[in-house]
Amino acid sequence: MTDEAAKCSGICTEPFLASPPLTMLISGILNPQLNALISRVRHTNSLVIADWAFPFWPQIETVDLSLTAGVPTVLQVLNAVRANWKCDQVFMAREFVSHNDRKTRGAFVKACRGADLQFEPHIEFKKRLPQATGLIRTGDTTLYGNVILISG
Repeated sequence: MTDEAAKCSGICTEPFLASPPLTMLISGILNPQLNALISRVRHTNSLVIADWAFPFWPQIETVDLSLTAGVPTVLQVLNAVRANWKCDQVFMAREFVSHNDRKTRGAFVKACRGADLQFEPHIEFKKRLPQATGLIRTGDTTLYGNVILISG
């Protein structure tokens, strides 16, 4: 028992905490590793949100959120991140357009929330990865549904 605790035998009017109390997150992104990664992405840095099959990049910090096929989706993560994060540009593979239906394409455009969306060949898309601050892996199965977000 600490000296402070011993002094409070019975009624104690002052708390004797060794460290300040922690506040539990109750809304927004709850994953602490994801919050830490997003907090480090600064002006003009990039953040990748990728599907379940995206190649592993050992030089890029990865937060793996994949649970099962389709859980969570890139869109779910993108919507959660964009709720409180400024993004000016989004890059996607051009192949996404030819491999997905109009509804899926529209959902991705909507999730970009007005950021400049650019499509490029998948091989060029992957060349952007080494400069990324981090990568978030999802369980998404959408073909070419990966995004690179450039912070504003």
